[in-house]
Amino acid sequence: MNKTLRYRIFERLAQAIPSPTTELVYSTPFELLVAVVLSAQATDKGVNKATARLFAVAHTPEAILALGEEGLRDYLKTINLYNSKTRHLLGLCQRLIEQHGSQVPDTRAELEALPGVGRKTANVILNTAFGQPVIAVDTHIFRVANRTRLAPGKTVRAVEKNLEKHTPENYLKDAHHLLILHGRYTCKARKPVCPECVIRDLCEYQDKVVLPDAGSSDAAPGVSLEP
Repeated sequence: MNKTLRYRIFERLAQAIPSPTTELVYSTPFELLVAVVLSAQATDKGVNKATARLFAVAHTPEAILALGEEGLRDYLKTINLYNSKTRHLLGLCQRLIEQHGSQVPDTRAELEALPGVGRKTANVILNTAFGQPVIAVDTHIFRVANRTRLAPGKTVRAVEKNLEKHTPENYLKDAHHLLILHGRYTCKARKPVCPECVIRDLCEYQDKVVLPDAGSSDAAPGVSLEP
């Protein structure tokens, strides 16, 4: 995998996904932070169902804190690990009120100091809420980066470093969502949809499914291989 191939990969993904963004539903940085904390080991669809109910009655740190543990838990009980997430969110709200004027901070260090917020969650907030060119590596991105050889690494942190190093600068801001959406709907874990993949001729996955009538060029339909 070289610089030219990496650029073409992001170029094609950007053409295929012209408006890359999160599938979590939110209207403020705080709502996004809540949704991302809840999304650990849960689907975006499941989180959106829970937050639709929650945000209708409480969408600020003060309002969520006022629900108390039992009240908040009732809104989160359909989500995996809801007991620990309930405690984390209450602690997070308390910290935001006391230390940040109820506002979501825009630095990694301050975000990671919040209960329930690790590096991945912090990067999601920095990228999605504040437009910073950082890449949060989740299971989808880890798989795509290694499978395609776009930015291989044995650990999440290694993949993050390689993506930051090798992603073309003009795609850094959108790389996070481009790769997540590609991994979620095309480069799936158990059964990747290789015949429909727009980067299948650039991908270095050894076990990819090749179209039966593939000739010397396996370019994606309507996409040129020329620089």
